[in-house]
Amino acid sequence: MVARTRFVLAVIVLGLLMTGPFVVTALLVWLEAKGPTHALLIEAVAPHLPLGALMTLLGFAVGVAIVRNLFRQYVQGLLRMAENLSLMLVANREFRVKESGPPEVRALARHANALAEQRDALLQDVEAQIARAKDSVEEEKNRLAALMSELTQSVVVCNLDGRILLYNHRARAQFRALSDAPGVADGGELIGLGRSIYGVFERNLIAHALETIEHRLQRSKTQAVANFVTTTRAGQLLRVQMAPVLSVGQEGGGARSVTGFILMLDNITRTFETESRRDQMLHSLTEGNRAALANVRAAAEMLEYPDLQDELRARFRKVIRDDVAAMSVRLDRTASEFADSLKARWPLEEMLGADLIAAAQRRIEQVVRLPTKLEDVDESLWVKVDSFSLMQALTYLANRLSDEFEVREVRFRLTGAGRLVHLDLIWSGQAMSTETVMSWELEPMRIGDENSPLTVRDVIERHDGEMWLEREKVRHRAFFRILLPAAVPREPAEAPLPVEGEGRPEYYDFDLFKWSERSHPLDERLLSELAYTVFDTETTGLNPSNGDEIIQIGATRIVNGKLRRQESFEQLVDPRRHLPEESIRIHGITPDMLSGQPPIAKVLPAFHAFAADTVLIAHNAAFDMRFLQLKEDLTGIRFDQPVLDTLLLSAVIHPNQESHRLEAIAERLNVPVQGRHTALGDATVTAEVFLKLIPLLAEKGIRTLRDARQAAEKSYYARVNY
Repeated sequence: MVARTRFVLAVIVLGLLMTGPFVVTALLVWLEAKGPTHALLIEAVAPHLPLGALMTLLGFAVGVAIVRNLFRQYVQGLLRMAENLSLMLVANREFRVKESGPPEVRALARHANALAEQRDALLQDVEAQIARAKDSVEEEKNRLAALMSELTQSVVVCNLDGRILLYNHRARAQFRALSDAPGVADGGELIGLGRSIYGVFERNLIAHALETIEHRLQRSKTQAVANFVTTTRAGQLLRVQMAPVLSVGQEGGGARSVTGFILMLDNITRTFETESRRDQMLHSLTEGNRAALANVRAAAEMLEYPDLQDELRARFRKVIRDDVAAMSVRLDRTASEFADSLKARWPLEEMLGADLIAAAQRRIEQVVRLPTKLEDVDESLWVKVDSFSLMQALTYLANRLSDEFEVREVRFRLTGAGRLVHLDLIWSGQAMSTETVMSWELEPMRIGDENSPLTVRDVIERHDGEMWLEREKVRHRAFFRILLPAAVPREPAEAPLPVEGEGRPEYYDFDLFKWSERSHPLDERLLSELAYTVFDTETTGLNPSNGDEIIQIGATRIVNGKLRRQESFEQLVDPRRHLPEESIRIHGITPDMLSGQPPIAKVLPAFHAFAADTVLIAHNAAFDMRFLQLKEDLTGIRFDQPVLDTLLLSAVIHPNQESHRLEAIAERLNVPVQGRHTALGDATVTAEVFLKLIPLLAEKGIRTLRDARQAAEKSYYARVNY
């Protein structure tokens, strides 16, 4: 704006200079016209006035052209050089300023390039020293990477917000097997650095396990772990062991806080089904053949009598043959039906009974707002339970007691009974009928906004236990008694020795330990801190409002300022319409390649899950977002997260550049272009461009998401609609 103002002022001054002679001449003529010789003077000057005016106008035009050329060469040329110098200093070390324009500008460009050469030489020396210093660290990292890759167990490390910051190859494969849509983009929407573990596990389940760990850490200094079994949305059965990630303790044994957690996962679906079928088969063989064996034994005993009539002897022999044949048929049927599993035991985990009671107290007091007390708890007892579902059942019962019978306090009692444990939930108040107890057992559990498809009866049967109501008439009390299986007490585990070194596997980013979604709103987060999904679409044409459709979606992630190439989404889409030849020439996708691919209604939910909890980035995002918005009614999927556009951001950073096409920006920033006009290829280039734009935006004071969105909205290109 300053340069343009100077240009306008220069034109005004030049105009005054050009018209000055004409104005002076006219003034002299007017003054002389008042004297006695005005007629002769007018006759002498008049013929020259048109020629003077013409020469004045011509001089003015030439002057404007000269000033405009000087403005382009010096003012605009220097502004463009300033943008190029910013590229050379911040985003693209190999970039050099072109030596063009007047001699002074060329000399400035030549000296700037010479300084850049000296800077590069110094940086190369520094980088070489840093590389040598990192060799030992890299060696440790490779050792741990090799160890993690060879583990047969899935390992996932998360921070306290549930964001994944480390996982191994085994976990990656297992998570993809758990996907709801395994045929779409290889199920990659579930796993990734910075992704939420709550896409697989229920949030309350993880919170309960963390609470159990923290309680155990308070009771003992040994390494605390929690175990639970859960089902995924895809119906898989997982056994999970959770261990805490503790902060570095102070010297002298200072307390260490939990900063994250480690999940070790085992898919026990097949094992559980096999064991269930085995148990059912054994039950069928024992119970089903018991009567037949009794008949055979009785018939064999009768055949021992020497005076048995021939008719009866033949009849008993027939009984033996028939029952043996029946047993043979039953064995064959059992073997053939081995794959049909019936309801069987739920996998249970061992835990200290006192820990179970303490967790139940905390949950009831927090959720139901009902005071609890301990009456008689044997702290030496261990139980085999599914602690999460049992917590739900106890909380549900306490909630019903509070709402319907106005109970003001509940007490817990835990006693041993041989191979069983008695867990009593005690209260004082009016009597309750057996019918009421039965209705509570059979209704799905609902506690405020929390709903569970399970009933109390389901939870009790899951533990192979029982529950009934008992009354203490003398003390005017009643209690629910729940029978649970006892477990053998465990010996305290020794705390593991600390591992020296900081080797890291391939899928890691320990800096995510510092993340906290509750620390500040998304708009106030720095651009370098946010998680992004960078995506692109290939389409049948350029008019989404006129029926053109998406035929490919490609996306990759940026987490913690790093491009995660291995975490990608790429899926062809059947557009269910004709594919024009002109579009095939651009992206190379043919109708044969789209045949048999899933429709957009199946692909968009998977892509929505992949992009969850991230900021969307695209080049010319208005075009791609229009395609997604037009499918909201069909799919019920809405992409309502923030969106950034590299085209708009480039125009903000380099307003004097002629082109903001993706190839032009990539060339300026020294980003290699590969896989152009494929969705994933373009998304990857866009991601690398965006990472190069972040420091350039910071130079202009654009550091947060809010800054970037507001700056982009002021760009001319932001007014383009589709």
